[in-house]
Amino acid sequence: MTSRVDGLITDARRRIGRVTPDGLAGIVAEGGLVVDIRPESQRRVEGELPGAVVIERNVLEWRLDPTGGHRIPEVRDHDQPVVVVCSAGYASSLAAASLADLGFRRAADLDGGFQAWGRWDSARRAGAEPG
Repeated sequence: MTSRVDGLITDARRRIGRVTPDGLAGIVAEGGLVVDIRPESQRRVEGELPGAVVIERNVLEWRLDPTGGHRIPEVRDHDQPVVVVCSAGYASSLAAASLADLGFRRAADLDGGFQAWGRWDSARRAGAEPG
């Protein structure tokens, strides 16, 4: 039996894009945002994600709504690509779906989260073929 939260994640992923770690640089190059929603305690343990804007989950929608008064200056409009990152790629799927509900047409999350990025980055630094 599938849990209700598993169903929520499955439904969320049908409505958003999923980006692999090697695709993050392309998102940034085209003017997109990479948003790290991990809490400070988790970032302290796991490490920082270079180039990411840190916005904890509880204020995500307010900081990214292009029509809101509390948005961050990096947000342009609803066509801007936004990739949400959490630790393992589950909470980010739900958060990205919330951004899609807010009107972002290119909302996505990082497949596997920061943990997947860390494995990819380690392999890249070691000269291995990241996979």
